[in-house]
Amino acid sequence: MTITVRVPAVLRAAVEGRAEMTAEGKTVGEVLRHAAAAYPGFGGAVFESNGSLRRFLNVFMGDEDVRYLQGLDTPVPEGAVLVILPAAAGGGGDEGAGPGEPPLEITPAELESRLPAGAVVADMRLEAELALGVLPGAHRVDPEGPEAAVAGLVADRESEVVLVCEAGVRSLPVARELRARGYRRAASLAGGFDRWRAEGRPWEPPAGFDAARLARYSRHLLLGEVGAAGQRRLLASRVLLVGAGGLGSPVALYLAAAGVGTLGIVDADVVEESNLQRQVIHDGEHLGRLKVDSAAEAIGRLNPEVTVVRHPVRFGAHNALLLMADYDLVVDAADNFPTRYLMNDAALRLRRPVVHGAVFRFEGQATVFLPYRGPCYRCLFPAPPPPGWSPSCAEVGVLGVLPGIIGSIQAAEALKLLLGIGEPLVGRLLTYDALTQEFLTLRVRRDPSCPACADEGRVPALVEYDDACRVPDLQAR
Repeated sequence: MTITVRVPAVLRAAVEGRAEMTAEGKTVGEVLRHAAAAYPGFGGAVFESNGSLRRFLNVFMGDEDVRYLQGLDTPVPEGAVLVILPAAAGGGGDEGAGPGEPPLEITPAELESRLPAGAVVADMRLEAELALGVLPGAHRVDPEGPEAAVAGLVADRESEVVLVCEAGVRSLPVARELRARGYRRAASLAGGFDRWRAEGRPWEPPAGFDAARLARYSRHLLLGEVGAAGQRRLLASRVLLVGAGGLGSPVALYLAAAGVGTLGIVDADVVEESNLQRQVIHDGEHLGRLKVDSAAEAIGRLNPEVTVVRHPVRFGAHNALLLMADYDLVVDAADNFPTRYLMNDAALRLRRPVVHGAVFRFEGQATVFLPYRGPCYRCLFPAPPPPGWSPSCAEVGVLGVLPGIIGSIQAAEALKLLLGIGEPLVGRLLTYDALTQEFLTLRVRRDPSCPACADEGRVPALVEYDDACRVPDLQAR
């Protein structure tokens, strides 16, 4: 029978980067041994030499630890899911070499002293991990088949070969396997690259990253979907935020923290005391000051290398194209319908993505408008509600944390678009109810009769909308 095995991040290099795989077997042990046969590196990481499960690993079937069932002999029903859970701080303990053999693990100090004598360093880290820097002179080997890669790298089996991974966990079973193949002086770097760098030993950062930048964005660099190339892309990106209030606050802070190089902020208002309940980018020391100035100072404290372009103006038909043209995407953090409809039409003219968010009392919405590749704002809402149907936060209130939740979702969508990863909320409206703590995703289709986006050849004219946003003819003549 076929069983699903969920693989923790620390073991994924041994299974071709998979987070999940399938294997055959009637018991937990049979399933894991079947997986080990398919991926030898996985077997070396999961099993002791006597065939028992390593003591720093637990296996759960559903929510039950198999140790308290029948261990590796626990029967598995068809469709079961096994979850491998490693100790969070690492594991190991009895991984010594045999009598008279060189140690299976060496410290960074020992490795550094042996480099002049010709020790070969084989770096088996994942591509994303390499973005954190490399040991000088290290040879890159395939993390999915390091044993074979080392064999091609070192012809003399008496040569000293030191395997390096990020924390010394994945490299240890590989060193043991190389010993079994006759590489008597194969060893693993204890603590891996993390320990080497933490001890202040020489290493080389990726291009475009000094030590400070590397430290700031290290968690992004570890993500294969981001890495050094993605982080450089973020640093070169330009995002316009229309609104520096409840939604704009978390968006601005998270995009700045992520390293988006240029943030433009459009807002003509000043900071008022009633704003502080939810507009977390502002504080009491900035009461009465322009929100763009308050936001710029907060961003500067958070990430000084982000450039903030202040636009202390009202967003209108006379300046919409000028404001939006110089940015890669726009975040809709506005609080009124005229601005939203105008932003939609300008985005269609410029073909700029818009990350939309809105809040009302305890409820919020988020979606992404990608011009002519998905619905636009008017496909979703052809006309605004009548006066009084959707009053402002100043009239009916809003739960202070709600804009933080929706704004964080907007920030995530903006980063996905800038990086070109994941599945953005194009054609999907995400709704959130804070009282029931429920999310709901609704499908939104492009309207073939939409007055704004139905015809790519006739982009909408930009007009100043009134409070009802009713314009007889949206199409440019």
